[in-house]
Amino acid sequence: MCLLVGAGYAALLYSAKAPWSRAINYALAAVRFAVVSFLCFLLLSPFLKSITTSTEKPTVVLAVDDSQSVGLFTPPAVLREATAGLTRLAATLRSQGFEVETRTLSASRAARLDSVQFRAPATDLDGLLAGIGEAWQGRNLAGVVLLSDGLVNQGQAPQFADYRFPLYAVGVGDTIPKKDLSLPALNYNRVAFSGNQFPIEVELAYDGFAAGTVANVQLREKGRVLQTKKVSLPTGQRRTKTTFLVTATGTGKRRYEVVAEPLAGEFTRLNNQKFAYLDVVKGKLRVLLAGAAPHPDLKALRAAILQNDNFDLVTYLPGISPLKSQDFDVAILHQLPARSGVGSEVLAQVKARRVPALYVLGAQSDFGAYNRLNTGLTVTPRGSQTDDVTPVPNPAFKRFTFDDDALRRFLAYPPVPVPFGEAQLGGGAEAALWQQVGRIATKKPLLVFGGTPAQRQATLLTEGSWQWRLQEAVEHDDKPVAYDQLVLRTLQLLTQNANRKRLDVYPTQDAFNGADDVTFGAETYNAIFERVYGEPVTLTLTDEQQQTRTFTFAPTPDGAPLHLGPLPAGLYRYQARATLGGQAQQDAGEVLVQEQQLEALQSRADHNLLAQLARRSGQRLYFPPQLGQLAQDIEKASYKPVIYEQEDLKDLINLKWLFFLLLGLMTVEWATRKYSGGV
Repeated sequence: MCLLVGAGYAALLYSAKAPWSRAINYALAAVRFAVVSFLCFLLLSPFLKSITTSTEKPTVVLAVDDSQSVGLFTPPAVLREATAGLTRLAATLRSQGFEVETRTLSASRAARLDSVQFRAPATDLDGLLAGIGEAWQGRNLAGVVLLSDGLVNQGQAPQFADYRFPLYAVGVGDTIPKKDLSLPALNYNRVAFSGNQFPIEVELAYDGFAAGTVANVQLREKGRVLQTKKVSLPTGQRRTKTTFLVTATGTGKRRYEVVAEPLAGEFTRLNNQKFAYLDVVKGKLRVLLAGAAPHPDLKALRAAILQNDNFDLVTYLPGISPLKSQDFDVAILHQLPARSGVGSEVLAQVKARRVPALYVLGAQSDFGAYNRLNTGLTVTPRGSQTDDVTPVPNPAFKRFTFDDDALRRFLAYPPVPVPFGEAQLGGGAEAALWQQVGRIATKKPLLVFGGTPAQRQATLLTEGSWQWRLQEAVEHDDKPVAYDQLVLRTLQLLTQNANRKRLDVYPTQDAFNGADDVTFGAETYNAIFERVYGEPVTLTLTDEQQQTRTFTFAPTPDGAPLHLGPLPAGLYRYQARATLGGQAQQDAGEVLVQEQQLEALQSRADHNLLAQLARRSGQRLYFPPQLGQLAQDIEKASYKPVIYEQEDLKDLINLKWLFFLLLGLMTVEWATRKYSGGV
């Protein structure tokens, strides 16, 4: 039909006598026929189908356990043989048509095997192998060659994980027992009260020493020996315990050092030292938990608070339990102020004594009375309607942070009701949690910190948080850690000294590990306590040897912290200075950096674990001299390249060059007619 239309159009236009020659007439008729026929064809929406094929070679990933234990306890000759053997293995596999990648614990990719430094402070084999599985999901992963000593001290036990790829294990390290005395663990409370005695229980592990050998264990602080214990190592066992009783003096963060003096013939002294870090406080913080009526929230909040020995809890319900006339450090007011008017005496006491308070809003709350409390949040509900929401952390909130596990648990929380309407933040107020409705994250606040410098206040806009704790306890073996930490950190933030300072500098965590990036946050205020930014702040860190480090930074509106990088373990005192509005301001405090020493605790390699991992994937355990055999076994497995085929459909009318071709033909026809004397 398209050809008939084109032929008819050309015949109709060029059948009459023309002023040009017959050859030109036929040529013009042919051009018109081609253009019209093709335009008609395009009206039928034709398309082009193209098929693209690509080939992906099989990949072998060399997973290298570059932890400190491999470097410390593997004989140097064996370690050199292993790294050289892996280099030859990689070259052999590439010559056989394999792609070869290298992964380590401390880096996602290693450039060269001979440049690997065995310095990772912890071993998480499951994290390494699971990360490889995720990176190569849906790709042609032939297998993973794991070089390790089998010692795991972080993450999930790899023998219980399911890795969907062949795993070839290469064992290094030393499985021969050695004479060694170590301190695998210290057991103590992280918080102690000034003037009280607290125990530090010391676990000693030993191997290769005769029965009755006496070990001297010392408790030190700042290099000074506080106590010494003589511990007889019993026969037939590999562990024993001893306990130090210490009297907490003063207040603040303290670091105690426990040292087992080396014994004759001991293989290594790296694991003879352990540190205890604790916070000595003046006394328990008194918490008032008051509610308008009995509610499941009260039980959930009570259970979370009692997880911390630093809090002393008093519960008050109007008409059920009397309100004692005493001072409180912080109050939790559940649905108070209430529409029924109950609890007015509690509100009066909190207001008169300027007690920091956490308000939990719900169906019984009097929102008009609440809005007059100057909490930094104004709530205007629309009738009794509610939204069902889940919590989403505000990344700009830096006063405390949530770890990755807590974020995953938040995602599993059930929706809870919040008042439907407007919730507006006032000056100086910050949202720690936003509301998420279904899958849509909103900018409506769920947990807000505000108030005045003289009285800190926070608001939780739901009375259904008990469901979060219950759900988390069911899914995580009765350990609702994320919920409890959220409640405790809220109370800790409220009970910090009232911020009458215009410069507030603070570490973003209570304590850091030796491998962590130590970070500090800062807040600067003008004369009327409005946040200001861009003013330079000088931070000076002083360690226990009185050596100082100085850093300069400026707070920014996005709340980006100051990154100091990893620091040596110890107790640091910091002092911050800034000039705000022409006046000198300063702040001071302490920060702990803890030394874990995970890699020095165990010197005996665990090749049984490596053999178990290999057997589960149908492979076996190899040793460095057998890496040539490993290359042959991988070749015999006959891993093949994978050919991928992709089909693509494209409408013909979308090809731009066709437009210009048709335009060119029509232009040639028009120009020829004009030049030859036609119209």
